[in-house]
Amino acid sequence: MKILVVDRDTLSTQLIKSKLEVMGHIITEEPVKNNALELLEKEEFDTIFFDPAPLNNARPIVLGIRRSVKNYPYIVLMSQDMNQEEAIRSGANDLLAKPLDASKLEDMVGNAQRITSLITRMGDEKEDFPSAGGVIAKSAFNQLFLSAIDRADRYGEQSFLVFIGIKNYQELLSMDGPHAAAYSTAKLSQYLVRLRRQSDIIAQTGQSEYCLMLQRPQYETEPMEAANRFADALGQLDDIASSDNATVDVHVTLLDVPVGTKHIEHIIRYDKQGVKKAGN
Repeated sequence: MKILVVDRDTLSTQLIKSKLEVMGHIITEEPVKNNALELLEKEEFDTIFFDPAPLNNARPIVLGIRRSVKNYPYIVLMSQDMNQEEAIRSGANDLLAKPLDASKLEDMVGNAQRITSLITRMGDEKEDFPSAGGVIAKSAFNQLFLSAIDRADRYGEQSFLVFIGIKNYQELLSMDGPHAAAYSTAKLSQYLVRLRRQSDIIAQTGQSEYCLMLQRPQYETEPMEAANRFADALGQLDDIASSDNATVDVHVTLLDVPVGTKHIEHIIRYDKQGVKKAGN
């Protein structure tokens, strides 16, 4: 990833650079905020770390960044005075508290990669899936997804995505053929439409992947409970494998927007002999 670090504190910048360069990321340093904004007008970066000090309000800087760029960079606010909720309300994706904890950088960059790649994949118009049987198209879902990104930026509002798909789809396709792969995908779609609540929005977002969006949860644990409920219900099914030789691995993965944290991942393995929960 191309990463821009905007901070007058050279020790913090060097800590980030030393940690992330060995992971293969390209780091650019710019201590002056106005120079950073000019640079962002000319060059795209995947992730931006910045410390708004001496300003107390980071919102104008975040707005300046968003207006300067053509892409959607993942913005990490660095501060010793703010918490994560305040950073998100400022329009940033996450907070890296000062003094910096270098051990958090790897997970933070992983979240950034997850969000930016998801935006690219959802916006890819070369591949779409038609709305059918209560499942909306990926292109329609992308508009909801972009709206969730926008609401996070404007109002600090978090949304949650439950991705459910066949993890070993390509293996199933090559080993057991297109009929077996199509059968398992169709069965999964039928199950999900039946399992979801009427108010849930579900879309097909990949050849063998579906996504449920949860917005404005009523209580903190609601998204985790929803993902676990789907995993438990899917664990009761026994006819998704099309033959005695087929093994189907279904994942249930919970992500949040705008941070990109992977909160839960269940893997449920199906074969003709029964169902096994492979891990979470």
